[in-house]
Amino acid sequence: MKEKETLKKEAAVKAADFIESGMVVGLGSGTTAKYAVIEIGNRIKSGELKNIVGIPTSNATKQLAEKNGIPLTDFGNVNEIDLTIDGADEIDKNLNLIKGGGGALLHEKIVAQASQKEIIIVDDSKLSERLCEKFVLPVEVVPFAVELEKNFLVKLGAKVSLRTRTSGKIFITDEKNFILDAKFKPLEKPEEIAELLEKRAGIIVHGLFIGLADMVISAGKNGIKILNSLEH
Repeated sequence: MKEKETLKKEAAVKAADFIESGMVVGLGSGTTAKYAVIEIGNRIKSGELKNIVGIPTSNATKQLAEKNGIPLTDFGNVNEIDLTIDGADEIDKNLNLIKGGGGALLHEKIVAQASQKEIIIVDDSKLSERLCEKFVLPVEVVPFAVELEKNFLVKLGAKVSLRTRTSGKIFITDEKNFILDAKFKPLEKPEEIAELLEKRAGIIVHGLFIGLADMVISAGKNGIKILNSLEH
């Protein structure tokens, strides 16, 4: 059986095939998306891709892109992204996502919403019938409201923990916020939870990405599987 890292690389390489010279590319964050960043860098170095500019979704991705020779830009220079390649923590049968395991969900959602096409790359362990079967729901909150929003999530039926680093220190996002990890029962209607969370002033963003994935490239022991949103 192929190792998980090999599967992640296979999905990333396949996704890079959809990039064309001259594109503005959104660069995702996390353990799978990093392979796409590296592959894009390799194709720029080889001359296969020309005139590519990237918009990274985290400080870590920015550093990785610079290391791999990808020219970067920002929303002061472009209003739209042609194609974004990113990972996900969980994907349901309707191609809705949970993202935010790495803590970059705010920038990832901004980039996803600005993209003409969003390609999600995963190994097939991330596929579920319903969201929250396998993964918690990350919710980014302003520090001022952390206890309020924790109580709100508990009232919605979740078990909630404040994300910390292995050192025990509170995890702080690139925008200096906190993350609450909410363990819900599997979600029948994730859009309803999303709507409730979006009404809360103290919540900056949640990890439910509803209707944002145009394509999912899943790598498994039987090869690559491509799922398109038009099929759902």
